[in-house]
Amino acid sequence: MPELPDITVYIERLRPRIQGKVLAKAQIVSPFLLRTFDPPVREIEGHAITDILRVGKRIVWYFDNDCYLVLHLMIAGRLHWKPPDAKLPGKIGLAAFRFADGTLTLTEAGSKKRASLHIVRSKAALAQLDPGGLEVLSADLPAFTAALTRENHTLKRALTDPHLFSGIGNAYSDEILHAARMSPLTLTSRMSPEEIQRLFETTKKALVEWIDRLRQEAGDEFPEGVTAFRDEMAVHGRFGKPCPVCGSAVQRIVYAENETNYCPRCQTGGKLLADRSLSRLLKDDWPRTLEELEAKRGK
Repeated sequence: MPELPDITVYIERLRPRIQGKVLAKAQIVSPFLLRTFDPPVREIEGHAITDILRVGKRIVWYFDNDCYLVLHLMIAGRLHWKPPDAKLPGKIGLAAFRFADGTLTLTEAGSKKRASLHIVRSKAALAQLDPGGLEVLSADLPAFTAALTRENHTLKRALTDPHLFSGIGNAYSDEILHAARMSPLTLTSRMSPEEIQRLFETTKKALVEWIDRLRQEAGDEFPEGVTAFRDEMAVHGRFGKPCPVCGSAVQRIVYAENETNYCPRCQTGGKLLADRSLSRLLKDDWPRTLEELEAKRGK
């Protein structure tokens, strides 16, 4: 799922292409995409986009008639800048937004169509689509502490809760926690002030570094390589591969359609975190430490 760094770069590359431009046609071909009916799509056609905003993981276009288009890419939604007469790809094409000098297409890979598009008329209606999480990059330590400790959750859940923190998802939370050398299962209620400050500073640093990296990768072009799995990542999506810091094999906890990736040596003192389904299956054969795991693998 595109997260804060990816959405930030998307918006930066959209601004010179569509801000101030008139949307000639909004071609929506997927019946699953548009989640609102009033105002209708035609109400934004023929109007100029005066601003482009980020609300959590959503991209928002503000039109000169006080309408907002709110796009949530979810897991597999991606944007592409094409020539004015570009055709939508048949199986994955959801929508095309046509301007005089180019077309922005929206695609979504896979059979589950989760990307969403809302068109609303007012700031109040836009606010209803905002989960309200803290914008970490503009926050101070007291605000971060208040958000983190508002409820007692694991660090992984807290960082990825859009009602607590804005724009951070599965991928960058893994990278933040690895950089902070913290277990994803640490409870927020048990963190010391020093640990909270370290997490605050690491979160800001990691997000800024990734924004800069993605900017450099895109250059002046529209970003086409948006993905949650990157070779430069330390742990996310790198199960079984060596941690770039200590060389230990990256481990994971799988739950529902998500997974948490971590380094047991850097983050959990060598302890393996239990994958519920697998540990229940293996029972006493489930290794408790990195050393036990390596012994079972014959290392």
